[in-house]
Amino acid sequence: MRTPPAPRPHQLDAYVVDTLMADLCGHDRRPSAFLVYLCLACEAQRRRQDAVPLSLQEIATRTGLAKSTVQAAVRHLKRRGLLDADVEATTTAPLRRVVAPWRSG
Repeated sequence: MRTPPAPRPHQLDAYVVDTLMADLCGHDRRPSAFLVYLCLACEAQRRRQDAVPLSLQEIATRTGLAKSTVQAAVRHLKRRGLLDADVEATTTAPLRRVVAPWRSG
């Protein structure tokens, strides 16, 4: 039996922890949205691209959230401009594009 490779560390913008976490969890009262954003941002970094092909069920499994909670979190992140609302995820192409608006300033 092969041992899985050791996980690589992720580098997050300080903004994600210092500001976005408090904003989504405290102000918006949507900690699930923060978890989903974190999951997608880490996967985007792992793949070295800003769009990740993760289905709602895959996100739910990775975060420990219910699929319906993930759906609501994705909608909230799109309204907040943290996921690209122009990229439509489908069952056959579950693509989600992570946005970091604080970088574009």
